[in-house]
Amino acid sequence: MPPVLALEGVSKSFGAVAALRDVRLELRAGEAHALVGENGAGKSTLVKILAGVHAPDSGKVLLDGAAVTFGGPAEARAAGIAVIYQEPTLFPDLSVAENIFMGRQPLRRGRRIDSAATRTRAAELFTRLGVRIDPDRPARGLSIADQQLVEIAKALSANARVLVMDEPTAALSGVEVERLFAVARSLRDEGAAVLFISHRFDEVFDLCQRITVMRDGRWISTDDAADVTVDTVIRTMVGRELSTLYPKVAAEPGDTRLEVRGLTRWGYFDDVTFDVRGGEIVALAGLVGAGRSEVVRAVFGIDRPDAGEVRVEGRRLPLGDTPAAIAAGLALVPEDRRQQGLVMELSVERNATLPRRWALAKAGLLVGGAERRSAATWAERLQVKAGHPTDPVSTLSGGNQQKVVLAKWLSTQPRVLIVDEPTRGIDVGTKAEVHRLLSELAANGVAVLMVSSELPEVLGMADRVLVMHEGRLVADIARAEADEESVMFAATGQKEEA
Repeated sequence: MPPVLALEGVSKSFGAVAALRDVRLELRAGEAHALVGENGAGKSTLVKILAGVHAPDSGKVLLDGAAVTFGGPAEARAAGIAVIYQEPTLFPDLSVAENIFMGRQPLRRGRRIDSAATRTRAAELFTRLGVRIDPDRPARGLSIADQQLVEIAKALSANARVLVMDEPTAALSGVEVERLFAVARSLRDEGAAVLFISHRFDEVFDLCQRITVMRDGRWISTDDAADVTVDTVIRTMVGRELSTLYPKVAAEPGDTRLEVRGLTRWGYFDDVTFDVRGGEIVALAGLVGAGRSEVVRAVFGIDRPDAGEVRVEGRRLPLGDTPAAIAAGLALVPEDRRQQGLVMELSVERNATLPRRWALAKAGLLVGGAERRSAATWAERLQVKAGHPTDPVSTLSGGNQQKVVLAKWLSTQPRVLIVDEPTRGIDVGTKAEVHRLLSELAANGVAVLMVSSELPEVLGMADRVLVMHEGRLVADIARAEADEESVMFAATGQKEEA
């Protein structure tokens, strides 16, 4: 029996850049198949070919053994291929239900949209996913986790034969991930072919029967998951051992750089108090919804808290004043790099210098040479892989976009660096580079406050772990005492037994 969907010898170039070269892939009915590789390996381009966004320059796309050519995403969807992309693609001013059924709304007589049926079907999908989201709620303002769940519901609504999941769990909590996996397993067991793309290897081995590795746009290997280990997969991907993922440099903590006292924002977090010293990496851990991102946004002045104070090197900052926070030496790398960290239409060099545009200007005019030199310095230091500094930042892989966000803020020479999910949705190789950079910054005296949902990252990088539960800070655990059990007990509101 032929595979449901397959690629044979597929190549795709964009100008002089070869994104895919002679790639092959087979997706079988009733099987979950993992696709792994570093950012820039060609995974996203492959997904877009399956989705009908791009047509291959050479090679074949086979559906049930017959060659097909998709004229666009609508034709791919009609063929039963549904894609959950890494970054949500919702219309912010439409309701959740309207987003799910965009272009496929239930109709009444007279070809009018049946709004009641649209809401009802959306509610049924959320019930199937085991989540509570109001179908009438506008998509604007949804959390990353909820946006991803809407994308999942959109894919499920199409009754797909092939479900492509591109980093669908990057912003989900453990409970939400398990709900998603339950749905994916159900679809797989009903005969659907699932292509799962993730940088989280525990999820890959938990869900998938086969694993395909790509590198530099080429197919490298396809193996049964039972025949390989995490170490062998990583070596195939990047040629380095797993032990190098957390290159922690020992540093002696210095003076207190950041003081947070009694910070409260009603409905989000309450009475949060902590310090971060120069030379320290302090992790803010907890489950999704615990209030971690809301706390760091308030510290940085994006959201105005209702009570409390923030001090940098002893100087009290005005609450809700981001320019004052930046002037005091604070920098924030946000969770959502596309919506909050970058201006996607602007060039790489313009994004990398945005916070310093006035410092680089002369007589109020931005000097191109100064901008290019500053961007080039940080691009080289962070090893940003880009075709040209004047290319739109949207053309970069996710990992390189994250490096540009880091470059933007590191160019301000911050005293306190806040990073919210710094390695979300990036590959294992780029993760190691980001971890190395954070460790070097701490060793050079920068105070680093890191929000992370990945326990291995928290335990591998943090000198102290602050754990939040339901908007409150419930534990402060030293590196020597921190382990998965102690962090998870605190994050779930339980007290660890002696």
